Amino acid sequence: MTIDLHIHSTISDGTMSPSEIVAFAAQKGISAISITDHDSVDGVGEAIDTGKILGVEVISGVELSVRYKNNSTHLLGYLFDHNSAALQQALGLLQEGRITRNREIICRLNNLGIPILYPELLKIAGPGESGRPHIAQLLIHKKVVRTMDEAFEKYLGHGAKAYVPRFIYDAAEAIALFKDAGGLSVLAHPVQLGNTVDSFQDLLLDLVDMGLDGIEAYYPSHSRQFRKQLMVFAKQHGLLLTGGSDFHGSIRPGTTLAGGKNVSVPEHLLGIMKQRKKAVS
Repeated sequence: MTIDLHIHSTISDGTMSPSEIVAFAAQKGISAISITDHDSVDGVGEAIDTGKILGVEVISGVELSVRYKNNSTHLLGYLFDHNSAALQQALGLLQEGRITRNREIICRLNNLGIPILYPELLKIAGPGESGRPHIAQLLIHKKVVRTMDEAFEKYLGHGAKAYVPRFIYDAAEAIALFKDAGGLSVLAHPVQLGNTVDSFQDLLLDLVDMGLDGIEAYYPSHSRQFRKQLMVFAKQHGLLLTGGSDFHGSIRPGTTLAGGKNVSVPEHLLGIMKQRKKAVS
């Protein structure tokens, strides 16, 4: 059996609710999952409750964009207390930063002659956090662009016409935030940093010094060779291995949860994560 520890719901930029994701995981025979929404843990409780009914173990999770020197990367947090007041407060600041950026992006798009209104963004985003993927959906809907990639390339990506930075934590701050909430920190989809460990080894070593707990080695676009490099590095530095599909639902056609022809994540890795958490606690 497989597990899937990287999934997004309607609480951030996915298209399935937390309960729907748990039901989908049960249907696919996945033994354990983590819903790792961007900057929010609002769906964790719902997912845990549904998992108890359907026989799918659900662990707490979240994904944060963090600053490393003058660049950004992504960290995943796991097995923390999702009701932690300090964690909720820290995530609240990130959510406020998203709102500020969304308004500024829409203003820039309006100045470019693209008629998008903030209420339209809220409507398309639904009950969860709104962000650039939702603005990209609006640009597609209004036939300004044809694809998500085109939306980010022309308007929303770093350096594009309507790009606006937002408040994020330093990597060390995010790692400490997870630890203070009783959890673990994991580097997400390292393939986005480079296709060999040597190409971003300095970053990895710095994160290890900051207290990083693991690396997401199992990921759909990781080659076997790259995964092997990550596993070797993890063994050398005492890091955990995790993995997941990064499933977002219909917003990314042709993708699905872990298992089958998609990435498979060994379920014993979750037990090792729990042992690490217990040892740290």
